[in-house]
Amino acid sequence: MTTRSTKPNIIYFFVDDMGYGDASCLNPDGKIQTPNIDRLAREGMVFTDAHSSSAVCSPSRYSVLTGRYNWRSTLQKGIVGHYGDPLIAEDRLTVPGFLKQHGYHTACIGKWHLGQGWDFEPDVETFYPGRSFREISHAPDGDLEVTPEQQATWQDAFSKPTAGGPTTRGFDYYFGVDVPNWPPYCFIENDRTVGIPSEFLPHRLTGENLASFSGPAMPYWHFEQLLPTWAKKADSYIRDRAETD
Repeated sequence: MTTRSTKPNIIYFFVDDMGYGDASCLNPDGKIQTPNIDRLAREGMVFTDAHSSSAVCSPSRYSVLTGRYNWRSTLQKGIVGHYGDPLIAEDRLTVPGFLKQHGYHTACIGKWHLGQGWDFEPDVETFYPGRSFREISHAPDGDLEVTPEQQATWQDAFSKPTAGGPTTRGFDYYFGVDVPNWPPYCFIENDRTVGIPSEFLPHRLTGENLASFSGPAMPYWHFEQLLPTWAKKADSYIRDRAETD
């Protein structure tokens, strides 16, 4: 958001897995009505001829934030892995960085998935002492007890600030998660986790799929809380900035 009334406020909605026909303004016969998106369409501009050179999250996010083709990054296929290194180079000018140069205050709320720059090596041997990755991914809930050694490792790892997240790539403020369906299952505010994960996420919450697996989690973590929490944070941020500016 900007401190000068002569410049417009800018809000990006970047949504994974949302198809062209998922907005009712573009598909009146769709199964889900989207009145708020429809209002944005009525009061603004609608572009109906858009193309992407990538169909997955990390490359698409890279392109939107840098204005570059996704294949100009170091990631030539797939997505950034969990606990992966930052995909956007530290000296790369981003859209939020550019906006800050022109008087804007910038925030990112939600999924990041471009690498946080964690200050640890999350290999199985050191991060999950005494466990194999298969044990972590497929063990019954009753077998996922956190050992004192694991707890000490997590305490040390998640007490440190990240070095390559959103606030180092042009954003003044950040609240979200690295990747919703991968550990660590906790919120991150600016460059710190909100609390220290202290248990394994139960497998009953990840489902029988290859997109999610257990790992360090905050107690009582549920995926259903993510979108409502982010919506409230975004609303609060916009209102606070409106009062500040």
